[in-house]
Amino acid sequence: MYRGVAMQALFKDDDFDFLAKIALGATYHRAADVGEVLSTVERIRDGHARSWVAEWTATADRLAAEADANATAGHAGTAARQYLRVSMYYSLADGAADGADGEADETPDGSLFAELWGRHRAAWDHFVDLTGQAAERIEIPYEDTTLPGYFFRSALPAGPADERRRTLIFNNGSDGPVTAAWVQGIADALARGWHAVTFDGPGQNAALVRQGIPFRPDWEHVITPVVDHLLTRPDVDPAKIALLGVSQGGYWVPRSVAFEHRIAAIVADPGVVEVSAAMFRHLPNHMIKLIEAGDRRRFDKEMALALKFAPAMRATLASRMRPYGTTSPYEFFTKAREYVLTDDVIARIACPVLVTDPDDEHFWPGQSRELYDRLAHAKTPVRTLIRFTAREGADTHCEPAGNALRGERIFDWLDERIPA
Repeated sequence: MYRGVAMQALFKDDDFDFLAKIALGATYHRAADVGEVLSTVERIRDGHARSWVAEWTATADRLAAEADANATAGHAGTAARQYLRVSMYYSLADGAADGADGEADETPDGSLFAELWGRHRAAWDHFVDLTGQAAERIEIPYEDTTLPGYFFRSALPAGPADERRRTLIFNNGSDGPVTAAWVQGIADALARGWHAVTFDGPGQNAALVRQGIPFRPDWEHVITPVVDHLLTRPDVDPAKIALLGVSQGGYWVPRSVAFEHRIAAIVADPGVVEVSAAMFRHLPNHMIKLIEAGDRRRFDKEMALALKFAPAMRATLASRMRPYGTTSPYEFFTKAREYVLTDDVIARIACPVLVTDPDDEHFWPGQSRELYDRLAHAKTPVRTLIRFTAREGADTHCEPAGNALRGERIFDWLDERIPA
């Protein structure tokens, strides 16, 4: 909160309320519609995951049928706009998919999550194919496979198709849908004359669901192939590449540029120094001691017993463990500890850095300021901390309801660092 001022909650359930604010915030970039959002919210039973999934799916299904009809009738522009909203609504439904499964006695198997994710992705691909923006699907060489991505060329200002432009790389978070790339980066970039690219890194979207590739902490081995790919394109200016990371991307992006020095400037929204802090603060002390002692058997046994009587927690843990490539809580917590920005890594960062610092950051409170302070010992020529407050309507994790203000401040800063 900021001086007692906070946006009125739409739900008592914190997760539902956060997701609903994401939906409302998406209206700024036409990835949702206020009426569709509010009518769906009105039908949902507060705290009931199956109700959440059912109502967002119903909204998405209805609009998908209309989008299909418009596409068939040749109304490509209308269909594209509708498919973008459909993709957002399926992704919102997917946000509680494990909880809907988890209302039963068993651990969710991920099938509902995968089904809704597939619908979300199909609608997004229809949007990409029909939008008036110059957009293309790309495959980024990565180790012995490829990572899927999307490249968008800005038409502003008008110029040759192969004109070298500033290019934004959007790095999604741990569970962000691909529509987040549009709402939190690509739409703003295109409006300011930037080209933009987003990709599915290990543990994210298609790389997780279709390829089964889990997260990795050393994200420079992901960003370097993305940069390598961009530099093969005639429409990318190699000296003007920016990198924007949201949510857990606030760890991956600073980590990457400590080793990949072809990035001209980065944004961490928010700053994340120690990823595991978000997980460990929910563990009682005796469970932390079991991890410290390396007692995997007892930790997993006690966790299984506790989760047996806590379906919501069981569902949350299942969704958090999935991109780490494990079903063992012990492995999940120990793997998460590898995701930390040490002093020697931060000291290597040599490009300008913007860190956002929203009120009521509920995943990594205080870490934006910590990263900013520790950047004083890095090689960066510029470090900037931008506050977002509840009074401005731009509080909480990644400022979901304040996309106008968020985009204005972030891209003004980028425009100053990397002029056209």
